[in-house]
Amino acid sequence: MTGTQRRQQLIEIGRALFAERGYDATSIEEIAARAQVSKPVVYEHFGGKEGLYAVVVDREMSTLLEMITASLTQNRSRVRLEQVALALLTYMEERTDGFRILMRDQPVSAAEGTYSSLLNEAVNQVAHILAGDFERRGLDPSLATLYGQALVGMVATAATWWLDERQPSKEVVAAHLVNLCWNGLTHLEAEPVLASEWPSGKGLSNPAV
Repeated sequence: MTGTQRRQQLIEIGRALFAERGYDATSIEEIAARAQVSKPVVYEHFGGKEGLYAVVVDREMSTLLEMITASLTQNRSRVRLEQVALALLTYMEERTDGFRILMRDQPVSAAEGTYSSLLNEAVNQVAHILAGDFERRGLDPSLATLYGQALVGMVATAATWWLDERQPSKEVVAAHLVNLCWNGLTHLEAEPVLASEWPSGKGLSNPAV
């Protein structure tokens, strides 16, 4: 096994153990044992457990942030909301171990690599987009951060619940989240679907959709 392959192996083993047991309950001894190497090999690559953990968290943060950022490149506001919700749900579905690591206990030194800090970054990006939308619609752009906090918080909380339930499908969950965000409780659609599933032309006449 090359040095690069060994490093990747250790990252995957560490990722699985951190997700299963948390940072404190995972030891260098167990990581080395699962990789069938000596402890010095782990220290050589990462300097210790904290170094390995930092690499794992950084990779998960980068993956999720890239998915969220990519979802915000759509032109229409409702589609952007749908894509943000789907991005988070898809990440949780495909990288459940990584999400559990971001949500679990972390060493104090990892304060910058936490789920809350990632959500703050998502809030900043959503607020920036909402500010532009608000200005075009004659609304107060200074309130964009408030709305960004509310939208991201709602999606994140519902997504965490869905991680254990896995029902209904992530597409249905995203559609209902956007239904609430977009229409409000007094104008809920009875059976919302994602905009990508609408009949051709529906909603396109409204530039805010």
